[in-house]
Amino acid sequence: MTLIKSISGIRGTIGGKPGEGLSPLDVVKFSAAYATWARQKAGKEKITLVVGRDARISGEMVSSLVVATLTGMGCNVVNIGLATTPTTEIAVTEEKADGGIILTASHNPKQWNALKLLNASGEFLNADEGAKVLEIAESESFVFAEVDALGTVVEKDYTDIHIQHVLNLELVDVEAIRNAGFSVAVDAVNSVGGVAMPALFKALGIEKVVEINCEPTGHFAHTPEPLPENLVETAEIIRNEKVDVGFVVDPDVDRLVVINEDGSMFNEEYTLVAVADYVLAHTPGNTVSNLSSSRALRDVTEKHGQSYAAGAVGEVNVVAKMRETNAVIGGEGNGGVIYPASHSGRDALVGAALFLSHLAKSGMKCSELRKTYPDYFISKNKIELTPDIDVDGVLVKMKEKYASEQVTDIDGVKIDFADSWVHLRKSNTEPIIRIYAEAGSMDKASKLAQQIINDIKEMV
Repeated sequence: MTLIKSISGIRGTIGGKPGEGLSPLDVVKFSAAYATWARQKAGKEKITLVVGRDARISGEMVSSLVVATLTGMGCNVVNIGLATTPTTEIAVTEEKADGGIILTASHNPKQWNALKLLNASGEFLNADEGAKVLEIAESESFVFAEVDALGTVVEKDYTDIHIQHVLNLELVDVEAIRNAGFSVAVDAVNSVGGVAMPALFKALGIEKVVEINCEPTGHFAHTPEPLPENLVETAEIIRNEKVDVGFVVDPDVDRLVVINEDGSMFNEEYTLVAVADYVLAHTPGNTVSNLSSSRALRDVTEKHGQSYAAGAVGEVNVVAKMRETNAVIGGEGNGGVIYPASHSGRDALVGAALFLSHLAKSGMKCSELRKTYPDYFISKNKIELTPDIDVDGVLVKMKEKYASEQVTDIDGVKIDFADSWVHLRKSNTEPIIRIYAEAGSMDKASKLAQQIINDIKEMV
């Protein structure tokens, strides 16, 4: 069994002894700690919190525990039930709530679940806030409410509200999408995307929507992370159905992957690139992605005469960098689109609507649109180290070795070469260094990664 307590929340495998897996006792303890933090943050006794969940098998059980714990802490709860991660984020601000909890383990397998914690802006807690919640949980310094002070529960469905929110965005051109006569397919890997995504496409006026794995049972039809190796059957269905474009989301619907009409991959790194290209053509401004995302976003941004900046890995860090640079679009290369005109969180519904607007106005096939962007390839590697090796020391030595290149050290060490880059980050949970390299071909990217691995081996 696995239980991982981190500043971004608590996640683990269902079952096992308390403290070893994500047991009911752990769910209660962490929910109570979060409620205590949220009350302190709000500076008032009676607060309102939103709870939403994906379609995991354990979702209903965990949700029951969380809702009961929060009301036991004296909090009023808006329980929005089955809801995507971005839907829950939007619900927090719509309800003027003091925070929220999303019950999802994102792309982890079905035995996992997690409590992801939101502030009053519907955004993930920062490092200091997350650490405070962990501290409260560890010391169990929370006090449950007496009988007359128990919280209340209101149940609402926010999916339609979220869809209307997307349709109202200025750059979502519903008329252009409808007039294009698109047919689309969507693979929702048997989670809540199976509810939200087909409803969105129908609201956009798309008559033919091929639903793949859209029954929200929590029994994932394939490995839930939307990587090419997990989408072979999905791509075949898309090709055979002769749709114009295919979309794939992860279980909590904050990542969006596009598949071309011929079954080839648009590439998850290029979801953000294409959406940014469309947004920048209509609203000039800056862009942001994390250090491990493709250079293609920088290229497209500069093509529009705008500035690109990189943030540390992690959604909260990307959002902070977007605020700092006043970015109009940003996100992560894993298919995570963050569009501040909507809200500051990764949102596959917003991403899909903007992508379809772009595709409609381009007049191209999906595969043709992909060819308009520069080709980059990322090689993802890791090197395992013995516990006695000073990982931070290794990173410092790498920084010194490549001091003549452009080096960024806000999150590990990223070395930018003229036509490629490599990013080294240490894992927070195990003695390994992750090594991502990008170049104009997979062969070049792999060779660059191997060169860096050899450098590290010489150092240790």
